[in-house]
Amino acid sequence: MAQTIRIHATGGPEVIRFEPVEIAAPGPGQVHLRHAAIGLNYIDVYHRSGLYPLELPAVIGMEGAGEVLAVGAGVTEIQAGDRVAYAGVLGAYATERLIAADRLVLLPTQISYQQAAAMMLQGMTAQYLLRRTYRVQAGDRILFHAAAGGVGLIACQWAKSLGVTVIGTVGSKKKAALAQAHGCDHTILYREEDFVQRVQELTGEAGVAVVYDSVGRETFLKSLDCLQPMGMLASFGQSSGPVTSFDPGLLAKKGSLFLTRPSLMTYTARREDLLASAADLFAAVTSGSVKIEINQQYPLAETAQAHRDLEARKTTGSTILIP
Repeated sequence: MAQTIRIHATGGPEVIRFEPVEIAAPGPGQVHLRHAAIGLNYIDVYHRSGLYPLELPAVIGMEGAGEVLAVGAGVTEIQAGDRVAYAGVLGAYATERLIAADRLVLLPTQISYQQAAAMMLQGMTAQYLLRRTYRVQAGDRILFHAAAGGVGLIACQWAKSLGVTVIGTVGSKKKAALAQAHGCDHTILYREEDFVQRVQELTGEAGVAVVYDSVGRETFLKSLDCLQPMGMLASFGQSSGPVTSFDPGLLAKKGSLFLTRPSLMTYTARREDLLASAADLFAAVTSGSVKIEINQQYPLAETAQAHRDLEARKTTGSTILIP
């Protein structure tokens, strides 16, 4: 019998339950997948806490990799025995699951299940941010908040390989060293330094072309002050809480700025976009431009502790759960 992490109520890590579940035969368009590894992401905390509401009870988790055990009627691109991965589909915290076949991508032989589970959501997030939301060019200067986090470490490497000057905010000297080792040109200790002032110093008061901000409430307004005229703020997360009561007139006042709140689910909603995003990520990883480092692993049964560590900002880079 398969095992799942299920929540019956929202709240802290204590609401997480490890429970058995029967997996039915795959229906039309579905695949029966056995996970080898599962990704841990901050959106999982949002689901568990109720910030992003779900119909309960729910199996949380948005990313995984494993082997196809069986396919349902009408599935032609995927076969039993294939190595596959996915991101952006709720229900990953399980040893086995059913999933729509058109949400899966085939894994290159050079990429392990563990790497795939550690990089699909974070890596495709970095891909759309850097290549579609604001398409960075050689010579651009960017600010990336939480540069030592999972998305941050991937994005810093990727941006650096494209000739971009990367400025990153981090919470400690240890995290600063980690970000610098992954392509971050300048790190700002946000607990000790005013990051707006440091960005202006580093750019000669010109500001940056784009700020990528997954922190939310604590950084939002100051992020706008880091931008050059007609620059863009890509607010793609809210680890410090949601942004509320924002006056759009500030965008004009601060330099005709652009603001977007993108999500991976929108950017990969069409299968052709999903395949293109994954192919771009796989190419960056297999070429060596981006290295995926798994800095934490937890047994699936210890998911509650993984959530505690993630929320306490004890983790760096990518974290996976092992069924």
